[in-house]
Amino acid sequence: MYSKILIANRGEVAVRIIRACREMGIRTVAVYSSADEEALHTSMADESYCIGGPLVKDSYLNEAAIITVAKETHSQAIHPGYGMLSENPEFARKCEENGIAFIGPDYKIMKKMGQKDIAREMAKRAEVPVTKGSGILRDANEAVEKAEQCGYPVILKARAGGGGKGIRIVRQREEMKHAYESVFEEAKASFGDGAMYLEQYLENVKHIEVQILADKEGKVVVLGDRDCSVQRKNQKLIEECPAPILSNVTRKKIYEAAVRLAKKVGYTTVGTVEFLVTEKEQFYFMEMNTRLQVEHSVTEMVCGIDIVKWQIRTANGFTIPFQQSDIRNNNHAIECRICAEDAKTFQPACGKIEILHVPGGPNVRFDSAVYQDYVVPPFYDSMLGKLIVCSGTREEAIRKMKSSLSEFILYGVENNRDFHMNVMGNSEFEKGSYTTDLWNQMQKKE
Repeated sequence: MYSKILIANRGEVAVRIIRACREMGIRTVAVYSSADEEALHTSMADESYCIGGPLVKDSYLNEAAIITVAKETHSQAIHPGYGMLSENPEFARKCEENGIAFIGPDYKIMKKMGQKDIAREMAKRAEVPVTKGSGILRDANEAVEKAEQCGYPVILKARAGGGGKGIRIVRQREEMKHAYESVFEEAKASFGDGAMYLEQYLENVKHIEVQILADKEGKVVVLGDRDCSVQRKNQKLIEECPAPILSNVTRKKIYEAAVRLAKKVGYTTVGTVEFLVTEKEQFYFMEMNTRLQVEHSVTEMVCGIDIVKWQIRTANGFTIPFQQSDIRNNNHAIECRICAEDAKTFQPACGKIEILHVPGGPNVRFDSAVYQDYVVPPFYDSMLGKLIVCSGTREEAIRKMKSSLSEFILYGVENNRDFHMNVMGNSEFEKGSYTTDLWNQMQKKE
């Protein structure tokens, strides 16, 4: 097992990884920007090093600085967390060239599955259903041609997109040119790659994802599924495990499809296969995330397996000792992402946390890196933490989340706690029949 790991990230995920490493007896090295000198992960790690200025390009995306620190501290592996460099195959390749393990799949697999157009083709080869779509588009004129073949509405997707960026829905021909140019500019600026393709856009569907774990011997197990349909502008806000009102027949088929795809590409460590599921429970491959995800926590609460620990173990060559039949799924968990944002404009907020009270009780968890008097900087993602609850039934989990949200207090920085309270009381959410259109429906009622 690795004796020392460098965490190439910040905030909640860096703290989460440090805690897992501590329990495994692994020493940790933190890297931080000049804006994060007082951040929790810098004090929790065994060693901490400043690698640049507050902007991510100068620090958390500074590949040379991160690898230099890893080598000088004799770190055997780098854990990228989520976001930042977690799905950057070139960074993973550089780690390998420098004799440092990258805690994730092989960089060749990352490159293949990170390009969504190639991932679609791999899904087809694995006999996983996909929606009608195109290859990489040459220009807006070809986009119009392909859209008319698929039928409107369609969705333009940057092949290197993520985090809700590089995506536009096009409902009619006249919108295509502007949408094409917008996706190109946004993708070029965010990912350095403006290439895109289009797919048939499915409305009022559920966004269901399957959490997998795979070892280097070719064994793949499913740890559970999640419903991530509560979204705003393609950004997830609430997740639950398992997905409500999904039949066991469809769940089994989706699990089998996820395993087929993972085996087809030779996947290792932790990953997520995402699907869109219609009202009639037809499902279609959406994408594969080759990293730890924000919402892994709800799956952990249900299956009882520490996903971060097993990500580290499988990256280090450990085989999975348990069978699919050993994984439990008789509880229900819900996660609310607590974000620093203006309640009306949804713009990110920053400032000093003056009062913080975190709810407690059995099976209540708040994964975060904030503390009282912490100053939330303006340079990074707005998520302050994840409030997670787990109970024996979904109804109990909703009641537990309502209670936990009412107990959660954070003054000094605007946040979205009230939004989550509203969702927990929404009739569509309570029934489990909500879709990716829930947020839009809630906005119309207001």
